[in-house]
Amino acid sequence: MTTRSIRGAAALTRAAAAGGAAAAGASQHRLLRAALHDLRVGTSSPWLSEVLTGRRWPSIPSASNGAAGARLVSSAAAAATSPAREEGSRGARFLPGDVVLYQYEACPFCNKVKAFLDYYKIPYKVVEVNPISKKEIKWSDYKKVPILMVDGNPMNDSSAIIDQLFGKIHPDDLAENEEERKWRGWVNNHLVHVLSPNIYRTPSEALESFYYITTHGNFSFMERLIAKYSGAAAMYMVSKKLKKRHNITDERAALYEAAETWVDALKGRPFCGGAEPNLADLAVFGVLRPIRHLQSGKDMVEHTRIGEWYDRMQHAVGNSTRAMTQS
Repeated sequence: MTTRSIRGAAALTRAAAAGGAAAAGASQHRLLRAALHDLRVGTSSPWLSEVLTGRRWPSIPSASNGAAGARLVSSAAAAATSPAREEGSRGARFLPGDVVLYQYEACPFCNKVKAFLDYYKIPYKVVEVNPISKKEIKWSDYKKVPILMVDGNPMNDSSAIIDQLFGKIHPDDLAENEEERKWRGWVNNHLVHVLSPNIYRTPSEALESFYYITTHGNFSFMERLIAKYSGAAAMYMVSKKLKKRHNITDERAALYEAAETWVDALKGRPFCGGAEPNLADLAVFGVLRPIRHLQSGKDMVEHTRIGEWYDRMQHAVGNSTRAMTQS
């Protein structure tokens, strides 16, 4: 995104803030149309180039390079009282002292890791990475997210992170069956590519998605406004390129088909793992959880059979073990 676009969005959002609540709905659409008109995003942009080539999941273009800063959350006291410390919890055999996830809030690969940590009741802190400067992970040679630090030791790549953690929790049960491996691969190679064209499908859905992203991160009032409108405009445009790149004709039809494919894979069982979720269940649940209450997620549950499985997973995973956000 260009400096001109950011400055233009900043001016527009300041005007909207001054205009009062009466014209809020109309102002939102005018702001997005203006941002779309002013946006000069091309494949020469490093950020867009990484999105289109699949090296980066679409995320928030920061309002100013590095302005958001590191968003470290939680405290040692929160970890000490976490359910993971209770006798009999799923992760009781693996009790790390300090777990820190470097992430983008809406990244599906990051959410896979969070679903695993939540299910196994492993307490963790979060650092929200600035997607432009990436200054929070300058210490790392690996420049993608998620990165998970476990007692000072970095782990990279969501599937590799989960495999390593699973091995520590279940050292005597390392064999992954063919079905589980197949569906974990399906999540990485198909399901995640269906999500972006859906959550940014229309201008209003793009705004809804960026409202979720900005309100679940740590942003100042002005940063939140700029990211919401400029980011929504950028990703609305990017989603059309991603749709073409992954040969998607109808976004919703592709999402519904993916949901039905997963339900068929359950073969009448409560979970892919049988009586309890396995790593495939956690992967699907992890990438779908951020969209569940967006319009795309509501449509998916209304028009497919996935809702009952999702509710079972939500109950099985339970409350998040992510610590409370601190200012």
